[in-house]
Amino acid sequence: MSTVSLTTVPGPATIYPKAVGAMLPVIGKPAHVAADAVVPDTVYRLEDVRIDSGELQRYCRTTGLPFGATVPVTYLFVLSFPLAMTVMVDPKFPLGAIGSVHVENTIERFRAIGVDEPLTVETHAENLREHRKGILVDMVSEFFVGRERVAVQTSTFLKQQRTSLSGGERGPAPKDATPPPPDRIVSVDLGLIRQYAEASGDRNPIHMADLTAKAFGFSRAIAHGMWSAATALANIEGSLPGAVTYSVRFGKPILLPAKVNEYTTAADGGYDVSLLNRKKGYPHLTATVRPRD
Repeated sequence: MSTVSLTTVPGPATIYPKAVGAMLPVIGKPAHVAADAVVPDTVYRLEDVRIDSGELQRYCRTTGLPFGATVPVTYLFVLSFPLAMTVMVDPKFPLGAIGSVHVENTIERFRAIGVDEPLTVETHAENLREHRKGILVDMVSEFFVGRERVAVQTSTFLKQQRTSLSGGERGPAPKDATPPPPDRIVSVDLGLIRQYAEASGDRNPIHMADLTAKAFGFSRAIAHGMWSAATALANIEGSLPGAVTYSVRFGKPILLPAKVNEYTTAADGGYDVSLLNRKKGYPHLTATVRPRD
């Protein structure tokens, strides 16, 4: 792999015009991604990443996470997001950044990370593969303090299209059922999600307004998956060990405004967490939080 060292954090003014340009006919990226497409073997590296306490406070305020001396586990996604977008807007990267669906996310943190610790972040793409719903690719980010690797994140994105697996047998669809009383009711609206977009840097148009969300097939604007992943930890983040793995699978999107049921259950020394639709019981998010040995 080749490494590109960046001197500044890529900003929205640089990233989003490229992301929109990739959607244009003829000059943009192809609508269909081949199963044997190749992802560039480029690692984007950013050194001396300093956490702005004001930005972190805004992030915690929009997600409900506690603000303190250590970095919330899901904030690592925010720190790596500009590099992930830089990978995706590369003309040689086969998937478009806008329209790709975040379907899974795993963060492995090897120790607690102090807010005042400067980080080096390295991000690359790998493992492009077919799925019955389209093409999947993993975005892998590694975090270092000096030479010490302190965390690894794998974000899996889906480009929806037909593939050779699309016609395979599917199991019976789960039946809707009214869920049991929740441990917590989570409320979210477009105003809160716009605040999260500002705090996180993720201004994907599917989150910002009903009109732009409809252009991508949603009836209304939807909440960020990583907002739901963060807010799901609001009640337990303070009790998590320094070495922890947080694995999330995203289900149906949360259409705004909404109230959803949260469930948190102790399991295997950690927790199982879910966000379910209040009326029909289908999952918006299912996750496990486990201590690392």
